Parts: sequence; C-alpha cells; structure tokens
Amino acid sequence: MKSIHEVEITNEHLRNEKYNFQPKLTQELDTISTDFDQEIINQIVLWKINRYAEIDNYTFSLLNSINKEVTFLNEALTKQILGNLLSTKGIRLAMASTILRFKNPKIYQIIDQRVYRFIYGENMPKYFSSIETQVELYLAYLQKLKNVCQEKLINFEFSDRIIYELDKEFNKHEKINY
Repeated sequence: MKSIHEVEITNEHLRNEKYNFQPKLTQELDTISTDFDQEIINQIVLWKINRYAEIDNYTFSLLNSINKEVTFLNEALTKQILGNLLSTKGIRLAMASTILRFKNPKIYQIIDQRVYRFIYGENMPKYFSSIETQVELYLAYLQKLKNVCQEKLINFEFSDRIIYELDKEFNKHEKINY
C-alpha cells in the first residue's frame, strides 16, 4: 500500500476534476447557504452512505397516482411503479417496497429479510436475475402476507412491523444476510 508520501502529486491531481461521487447532490450540498435543518442533514447522510436516489418526474407521477385511501392493489400500476423505482440508481426492492408502504400501508408493506423468512420459513433470495423477477417476488410476497395476516388476525397495515418483531423474538439466533 502506498501513502501520500510515496507518490508524486501533479497539477492534474490538484484540479479536482476526477471526483464524480453523487455529482448532482454533491453540487447541491456544496452550495448550501442556509442554516442546516433535518432535511439537509438527511441529504448529507444519504450522500455519505451513497443511498441518495434521484427519482425522475414520470416515476413521481406514477407514485403519486396511488390513492392513500384505496384498499385494493392495482397490479398493473404496481408493476409499472416498481419497474421504474427498481430502475433508479440506489433503489433496490427493500427500498422500493418501503416507499410504497409509506405511500399506502393498506395495500403495500415492506419486504424485509426478517418478515420474509418468518412467513415463508426460508431466507429471502439475495440476488435477482431481473427487475421483473423482483416485481413478481414482491407481488407474491404481498399476497402471502395478506393470507398470513387473515389467518393469524394480524392488522395488515402494521404487519411488516409486527412480524419483524416476531422474527426477532423467535429467530434471535438466526443470522441476517446483509
């Protein structure tokens, strides 16, 4: 391993032209001239952990077409929204399902390793061959979760949280795959 004391630093290195980490957000954070608030701190944290996901306007319009009061799943719309979300850099299935869950918890819940393994009795797949595979897995998961909730009298709107805690209690010695 080389250190800064062992390499020659040229003028090209000093121009700061190669740095390309989260360019749009970096530019935004570099130009903050207001007092910091929680939103700015959240952006900094997301920048640092490289989890800032910039969603395009079309995906926002799809997402915002979900009515928070609706209690039935529009499968075609869900497939379209999930496809767009999963095509966004920084968004994987767990994050996409989290966005959907906060949009309407009556029809969407977070897909989580703990909840998945507690309702299926096996670990959630780590790798997916395609976006379509992830979408189909999530739709099947929602149906399975609804069935389990009806069978066990669990409120679907809070099922991701309830079953998460059940898994922590009953599978505390089982490893989580991060």
